Amino acid sequence: MSGRLPAVLLRSSSLAQIRHVIPAPPGTADATVAHVYQQMEREFGVLAPPVALHSPAPDVLAACWVMLRETLLVTRAAPRAAKEAVAAEVSAANKCPYCVTMHTAAVRTLTRNDTGGRPRHEPLPAAYRPELAAVALVFEYINRMVNVFLGEAPMPSQAPAAALGVVTRVLGRVIKAASRRVGEPGASLGLLPDAPLPPDLDWTAAEPGVAAALARATAVIDRAAIDTAGTHTLPPSVRDVVEAELGAWDGRPKGPSRLWAGAAVSGLPERDRPAGRLALLTAMASYQVDDTVIAEYRAAHPSDRALIELTSWASMAAARRSAGSRLGAPAWRAES
Repeated sequence: MSGRLPAVLLRSSSLAQIRHVIPAPPGTADATVAHVYQQMEREFGVLAPPVALHSPAPDVLAACWVMLRETLLVTRAAPRAAKEAVAAEVSAANKCPYCVTMHTAAVRTLTRNDTGGRPRHEPLPAAYRPELAAVALVFEYINRMVNVFLGEAPMPSQAPAAALGVVTRVLGRVIKAASRRVGEPGASLGLLPDAPLPPDLDWTAAEPGVAAALARATAVIDRAAIDTAGTHTLPPSVRDVVEAELGAWDGRPKGPSRLWAGAAVSGLPERDRPAGRLALLTAMASYQVDDTVIAEYRAAHPSDRALIELTSWASMAAARRSAGSRLGAPAWRAES
């Protein structure tokens, strides 16, 4: 396979990787999706499947893009390569091989011939901490969505395994080239309405642009779940169970089986158990979500939008929990 992958093939293969939902195609009539796609291709280099998979729910798509752009892509204090390294490390902890491959390739490309890179053993400046912690939170979210909706490698499932090396090298070059086209901080915030910063994310206040992005995005994701509660996409009882389980969770893997999820939802009305099981697995063991879990939920909730809204809410609930425990963000904020 040639080392030069045509841009048109890279673009078309991106959306072909997405499972369980049909992503909006380029040229879609939805203004929000079109705006996100345009900015994503310019500043990330490709229609990144981890973002594009959200397109059946345009407002949630915008929330994902705003979070990713304003934490990972925009240049503030922390260099892009350091943020990509955090993305790769968080992805490894969350058993997300797709994101590990993508962001490890980005680190290698961005640091090649870069004399400004820092050896891994050197402590990072304290000024980087808010941005790097925000990147970690965003990838706690993205990893869960990727595990549910994408495969293990950033290429279509029918592609030969031998092609992965070529694909990652090309993606790395595309991402590096696009990194020079990223616009000013805050340029994506207009995609979402203003929102107050939740108390559990007050550690982001040291970087106002990051804080604004996370405040707006979390409000949209939460509102999408609440607004659909009337149609039982996310029944209040399911929300309560997930929040209770997350409150008692230490962040470690729940085990090789899914019996724990069945036990946790056993007290729910039978019609709500598939939603509860999918939400719990997405939040706490996203790598265990399979076709059966999705099909059980889809039996009562067939729309792609409902599936994205439920899993997005569960992913963000878990990401915010991680920010307050495993990431230790409030602790280092208190030290500063």
